[in-house]
Amino acid sequence: MAIPQALPARKSKRKHPMLPVLIVLFLVSYGLMCLLAVEQDRTISAQRYLIQSLLGDSSELSNLKGKLIQKHYADAQAQAKAGSRSQAQPPLTQVPSTQAPMTQAPMTQDKPGGNAQSSHNAGKSRKTVPPKPPLGISDIVDGRRIVETI
Repeated sequence: MAIPQALPARKSKRKHPMLPVLIVLFLVSYGLMCLLAVEQDRTISAQRYLIQSLLGDSSELSNLKGKLIQKHYADAQAQAKAGSRSQAQPPLTQVPSTQAPMTQAPMTQDKPGGNAQSSHNAGKSRKTVPPKPPLGISDIVDGRRIVETI
C-alpha cells in the first residue's frame, strides 16, 4: 500500500514586500507637500498685503512731500511779492521831497539770475490751491500701525 505523503507546505512569497512601507511614505510626503503649499499661500498673501500697504504709505508720503514743496514755493512767492510791494510803494511817514527823482532803477534783493525770471512771471497770475477737506476719523487713527503682541 502506498503511504499518503503530506502535502508540502506552501511558502508564501510576496512579490513586493516593501509596498506597504512605500505607500505610507507616499502618503506622508503628500501630506507634507500640501502643508507646504498652504504655508506658501499664507506667506504670499502676507507679503502682498505688506507690499500694498507700503505702496499706499509711499504714495501718501510722496503727496505730502509735493504739498510741502508747493507750500514752500508759495511762501517764497508771497515773500517775494511782499518785498517788491514794500519797495515799490513809498512809506507813508516820508515827507515828499522837492529833489529831482532818481534815474536809477530800484534794486531788488532777488537771487542772481532771478531778475529775468521775476520779470517773466510778473504778468502771470498764480492759480489758487483748493482747500484741504477735513480729516476723517479713519485718517487720524491708522490701524496698520497699531502693534499687537502676544
